[in-house]
Formats: sequence, structure tokens, C-alpha cells
Amino acid sequence: MGGLENHTCQAAGCDNPAKLQCPTCVKLEISGSFFCSQDCFRRSWAEHKQTHQVSSPKATYNPFPSYPYTGSLRPVYPLSPRREVPADIPRPDYADAPGGASKLEQSYGNAQINAMNPEEIETMRRVCRLGREVLDTAASALRVGITTDEIDRIVHEATIARKAYPSPLGYYEFPKSVCTSINEVICHGIPDQRTLQDGDIINIDISLYKDGFHADLNETYFIGNVDEQGRKLVETTRECLQHAIDMCKPGVRYRDLGSAIEKHARANGFSVVRTYCGHGVGKMFHCAPNVPHYAKNKAIGIMKPGHVFTIEPMINEGRYNDQTWRDNWTAVTVDGKRSAQFEHGILITETGCEVLTRRLESSPGSQH
Repeated sequence: MGGLENHTCQAAGCDNPAKLQCPTCVKLEISGSFFCSQDCFRRSWAEHKQTHQVSSPKATYNPFPSYPYTGSLRPVYPLSPRREVPADIPRPDYADAPGGASKLEQSYGNAQINAMNPEEIETMRRVCRLGREVLDTAASALRVGITTDEIDRIVHEATIARKAYPSPLGYYEFPKSVCTSINEVICHGIPDQRTLQDGDIINIDISLYKDGFHADLNETYFIGNVDEQGRKLVETTRECLQHAIDMCKPGVRYRDLGSAIEKHARANGFSVVRTYCGHGVGKMFHCAPNVPHYAKNKAIGIMKPGHVFTIEPMINEGRYNDQTWRDNWTAVTVDGKRSAQFEHGILITETGCEVLTRRLESSPGSQH
């Protein structure tokens, strides 16, 4: 980087001589970040920080160095630029809305649970199959040394190749096309420059939007040599989801699923996250019913044919409590211990249920 000589302040409307440079730009070897004062720097920050999102960073950094992290994981910035979606792919209502807010979801509120008609169900089957294909594509790429940003690229490209929109992208300003949650991250991890390490567990949460409907599913995978306790956590979480699915049929109360999940988790020495729950899915990314995963919850509703919703238990190695990083998305365990999750989209039929996001014969296993 050059010195400050002969440079003027880059803040809008200011041409005073520069006296300082952006420290992040210096780290990343990004040229041209000159300001005359801290006031001009702060005033320009909202626009200036976009320059930190580079495709091939020469240096990485922790954006929240003073945050009291609970475990060993750290965010590794800069984030890559927002990936583009071709203009001919239909977008959900929040994709270009201020703040990424869905007016459809906000207008729906806590309305009654909608039952899909046969045509809508067939569309959901097709879209959920595409979601499964994208998840399997991402899982096949997992290996020690790959960055979560590279996983995001793979997911994004696989999604738009199917003429679908990656549902997380822009949803309430989420910056990426997939959630990648490693070790102590419970959910909503933002893909960045961190590489996967031997012994990690990672959850990949896929959501996509096509033909007016969203699919939503996730799985947790082993990276290299995961210890016995980590494997037990992941397998118990998979079993918790299956216990809940086995209960699904017309007449079952949504609140009762949590009892089966928590019973199995506690029997294996684990706890169940309470902050996040399953949800209705279809024309909206999130809608009624709410599907808590813990016992003695107060969820409203009874399963009826045509209901479509997710079950997605998050099971913790230690305490069930969570907190959120300063990116306002990444939810982590308060004790820094690991968390695992599995999610399926479920359709209630006349006699039981159908797992719309079920694994295929070609789906990769958990070990990578």
C-alpha cells in the first residue's frame, strides 16, 4: 500500500487531505481507502464496507474480535460478493424487498394451517426432489480443506442450474445461498473463508424456490476423523428426527412431536434446542404450523391431510441454550459444545405421511 501523500478524503462531499486509511483494506491489500478523519470514515462505512467483499482474498480476518465466543470457531472474513441469480429465474417476494422482508409472510401472520390441494402437492414433490439433489451435490464436495464459501458457490450454481432461486439469499438480508453450521454452530452459519478441518461436523441447510414453492431440508456430515462422542451426537439427532416422523399422521397434535424427540435425546445424554423450531413450508418459506422439538411445548394445531411442514431437531452435546454472533445470524451453543441437526419436509397423507425430501439411493453418506 502506498502512503497518504497526495491523497484526499474519499467521503462524499469532502476533499480534505487524507490522514488515515481503512485498516481492513490495508490487511486485504485493497487500494484506495483514504479518509481525513474518523468522522468521515464512520459516515462512509455503510458503503465503504462493501469493498471488503472480495472473491479471492489475500488476507483474512475476524470481523468481531471483541465478541465473547463460546467455542473455538471464528468467522473468517471477508465474505465473497453476493452471488448473482439470472434475471429469468422467478424470485420470492423478499428477494429484492427492503430488509429482505416477506410481505406474504407478514400478511399471513398466525393464520390457520393451510392444506395443499393435489396440484400443489405435486409441485412440492417436484421442488423437494430438486432440493434433495442440491443437498447431495453439496455433500459430495465435502472434504478437509474446502471452504464453506466454496460450498456456497456449489450450492448456488446447482440451484440456478435447476432454474430455482436459493431461498436463503437475501431473506432478511442473509448474505448467502446456503447455511453451513460447523461444530458449536446450531444453525444459520454464514459461509465464509474458513476451511473444513479433520474432525469437524458440518450441517448443510438447503432451501430453494421454484414454481412458487419452497423446499427446505438439511443433514449433518462428518469431516475426516470425528470422535466417538461427535458421531453419537449426529446419529442420535438423526434418530430423533425419525422418531418424530414415525408419529406423523392425521389427528396427531404438533406439540406431541417434541416429547418423542426430547425423550430420545435425553436418554442419550443430549439436550434439545428450544429457540428454533420446524415450520410450515410451501408458498411461504416459513408459515404455520410451528413445530417445537422439545417436550411440554404449547404448539397449536392437529395434523390433517395436505399439511406440509418441516421437522428439524437441533440437538446439543451440552446445554440447550443458544446465543447469536454479531452477524445477527449465526446461532451457537452457550457452552461451546457441538450441535447437530437433520431436517425433512413432511406431507400428511390420508393414512400417514410422506417424506418429501427423502434420501435417494444415490445420496452420499455422512462420512467425508
